[in-house]
Amino acid sequence: MTYEGVAEFIYLGTLISNDNSVEIEIQRCILAANRTYFAAISFNRSRLLSRATKIILYKTLIRPVVSCGAEAWVLTKKEEEAVLIFGRKIFGRIYGSKYENGEWESRTNREIEEMSKGENIVKWIKGQRISWLGHLERIEEDRMPKKILTQEL
Repeated sequence: MTYEGVAEFIYLGTLISNDNSVEIEIQRCILAANRTYFAAISFNRSRLLSRATKIILYKTLIRPVVSCGAEAWVLTKKEEEAVLIFGRKIFGRIYGSKYENGEWESRTNREIEEMSKGENIVKWIKGQRISWLGHLERIEEDRMPKKILTQEL
């Protein structure tokens, strides 16, 4: 039996690369989440929905798409910044521009962070990773994820 060597492949919807880089996977997730946002653009632009409802839509529709498989990501600062930029872009669209001194202006990153009460996607992803670790600690010793976690090199 022979096996073909590949540089990357998709397994259970996640891109696996031979150099263990997650940069391309994160870009794939951001693009998928962007498509999800624009698929629901009529809701996001609707004046009938409150900001609170739009934030719930973000948390239930968009955030899970951008963070699918994130429990296994090891983020560099560059990758964290890419995910943060995407999150701020979505929150910026939810909160919209502001009318100040007779002109419409975009909100600053600081204003968006204050309005979202400091909540950002990177903090949420890190929380998901901790939650996954807690799950690994609780599962039975004979299960494969536990064996991998506790394996001695």
